[in-house]
Amino acid sequence: MKSLPQSCEDCFKEYQAALEDLNNFAHRADFAKLTDSQSRELIMSFEVTHELALKVIQKYFEKQGKGPFSGSRDATIEAFHADLIDDGKVWLDMVIDRIQYNPVYPIDTQGKFLENIQKRYIPALGKFEETIDKILN
Repeated sequence: MKSLPQSCEDCFKEYQAALEDLNNFAHRADFAKLTDSQSRELIMSFEVTHELALKVIQKYFEKQGKGPFSGSRDATIEAFHADLIDDGKVWLDMVIDRIQYNPVYPIDTQGKFLENIQKRYIPALGKFEETIDKILN
């Protein structure tokens, strides 16, 4: 049996739940003393939240008759132009940091990535939630 495609509103609810989980984890975490396991968990929570944000953007544009996009960077740029996000640089940095952070390779980007998640990305994801909530309601 085939399942129905998710609506923008359904994707947004999933995004809100993931953002709440990310915020809860970040608020109780001591970023200066994260274990490797906690660091990986925080990064994974961020990545899930970011993916869901991109899914909301995709569904929003599908509803508008736009897209598909060739990747997260193109969707991010279009979202900036449509005023869904207000700081395109931060959102593009999210994409770049996710590409650069790869625990398989020896380049140590985890510390900077965790700092960006805490200080730049979580606030930007929160602003995105507020913007989409206003648009959908």
